[in-house]
Amino acid sequence: MATFLLVPGLWMGGWAWDAVAAELSARGHRATAVTLPGLGDRADEDAAVIGLADHVDAVAELLQAQEREVVLVAHSYAGFPSVGAVDRVPEKVERLVFVDTGAPESGESVVTQMPHLLETADGGVLPVPGGIDAVHGVPEAEWERYRSLATPHPLRTVTDPITLTGAWLKVPTTGVFCLAGGRLSLDVVRALYATGDPRFAKLAEPGVTFFEMATGHWPMLSTPTELADVLVRAAAGEGESLVEEGQARSR
Repeated sequence: MATFLLVPGLWMGGWAWDAVAAELSARGHRATAVTLPGLGDRADEDAAVIGLADHVDAVAELLQAQEREVVLVAHSYAGFPSVGAVDRVPEKVERLVFVDTGAPESGESVVTQMPHLLETADGGVLPVPGGIDAVHGVPEAEWERYRSLATPHPLRTVTDPITLTGAWLKVPTTGVFCLAGGRLSLDVVRALYATGDPRFAKLAEPGVTFFEMATGHWPMLSTPTELADVLVRAAAGEGESLVEEGQARSR
């Protein structure tokens, strides 16, 4: 049995993981969905003063409270606070799973990677977008649920830079790439590693695996059963690996 902590991306609370958590629980695992400060049922008028450090603290506190190592699952934006938390308490994490997102470098902010987010900023928050494109495969009922539950996202969490020591790099990781309308894939990973840039050396280390899913950016809403299956396999260390390529390069 694995213990999963599921952290949602922009505008979403733990509710986004309901179907995935239910599926993981039905398979005998323990699954806890996280709602970060200022979002979901924790949304409040002070959201504009919440920064990235508050989200890192929230995830780190949850990790520290666990009795056993966990599989920490980060969707999209959640890669930033999740990496920050793992960097602080790596001994609490069995595996870090990135769902359709990459890992930040120390000193980066979310808007370093996605500057377009600032175009919609309003009064210290990012308003909930008007819709989800059909390419992402989210059923109409789930889209309606998203629209009723999503809340504005604290702006400082995407503009504050992250500070990392590098301790998180010792933790096994899995990347889950959503191919429909996405920008990440195994081919992209191979190309990044092939550049020889030291920042991408971890991609070919033992314990680093990858999956591709034929869905859009919100697989917890579009294909929750399939995503749960991938997470269980990731927890077991399964998935594609570049380790052989890495060994070949070292020779």
